[in-house]
Amino acid sequence: MQTTEDFKSLAALWPADRVRELVSSRTADDVRAALAHSGSWSPASLAALLSPAAEEFSAEMQSLSSAWTRRRFGNTVQIFDPLYVSNYCMNGCRYCGFHAGAPGTARRALSLDEAEAEASFMASRGIRSILLLSGEDPSHSPPEYFCALARRIRPLFADISVEIYACTEEEYRALRAAGVDGMTMFQETYDPVAYKHYHPFGPKADYAGRLSAYERAGRAGMQTIGLGALLGITGWREEGFWLGLHAAWLRRRFWRTAVAFSFPRIRPAHGGEPPPFPVSDAHLVQLMCALRLSFPDSAMTVSTRERPGFRERLAEIAATKISAGAKTTPGGYTSDTAAEAQFETSDRRSVKEVSAALEARGLDPVMKDWDAAFSAPDAQVGR
Repeated sequence: MQTTEDFKSLAALWPADRVRELVSSRTADDVRAALAHSGSWSPASLAALLSPAAEEFSAEMQSLSSAWTRRRFGNTVQIFDPLYVSNYCMNGCRYCGFHAGAPGTARRALSLDEAEAEASFMASRGIRSILLLSGEDPSHSPPEYFCALARRIRPLFADISVEIYACTEEEYRALRAAGVDGMTMFQETYDPVAYKHYHPFGPKADYAGRLSAYERAGRAGMQTIGLGALLGITGWREEGFWLGLHAAWLRRRFWRTAVAFSFPRIRPAHGGEPPPFPVSDAHLVQLMCALRLSFPDSAMTVSTRERPGFRERLAEIAATKISAGAKTTPGGYTSDTAAEAQFETSDRRSVKEVSAALEARGLDPVMKDWDAAFSAPDAQVGR
């Protein structure tokens, strides 16, 4: 049986230097071969699509990516929103507005009643897919809190996911039983050296412990596991390769669980450091296309970190899930709170405005594209 150690060993075969060498050595012929076999995954083909050589094939990559997206997802783009319940955090992440060392950070943790009121307001705007988030401090928002909140708001939403701290398998099982469909968690960076620098203290400083959380979620039967790297910490080409490596391993291990991708670029945050490796629009498009051509069935999320207009273009090319009117402060939907936001948003349009912009491009914004009744009632077993 495969274990986390198998993935750690696999990842160890691909340190940053080896990945950079592989990606940088790809030629135009390698890119053409990868495009000819789009829709399937291999380390060599993903490396080619992420390579500098692939930049000359941008138009073809975008066209193929759009075709695969339409083939697998039709014209639909799911609308969701995040609900931040707490910005208390024990970690020292250098890029985040929630980090424990951020000077003068206004903290707030919502009570269950306050969080339920926020969720009810979101549902009144038509939102049927919700992502529950918190800073990484279980003392203010423990797993039991999220279980209780999920049970309260389950009748309002077709899809509930969490983006919180790494949990134990038992905690993920409890969340699943309470009505949580999926988990999203960003490894932030798969490079252990960079990871150590950007996470100097707190529970999140444990690289291996965070990496193994995805397997624990899979064993607990989560319907969806969402992956992402915080773009700008290290080279985006390497992170894209590691994301593909991780996704492929999870898909083999948990064949009944969907693996999804998010593409957060670092945004300005209170007390956060600027990104040392900023990612351009063109490179973000290339990354998304490379992963779409490698994993055509995977959902891809674009948040309000990205600006209006560009987000719609990403939905035309590869994105299948998009937030609208999002607030990144605890209590931000129903009150004028002084609590610190995790990051500054670029797209502040309402749900109606985002939906209209998608429709203007021939896309079909949907609030609900599946129902919890279709989920298997039993915990999924890794194979």
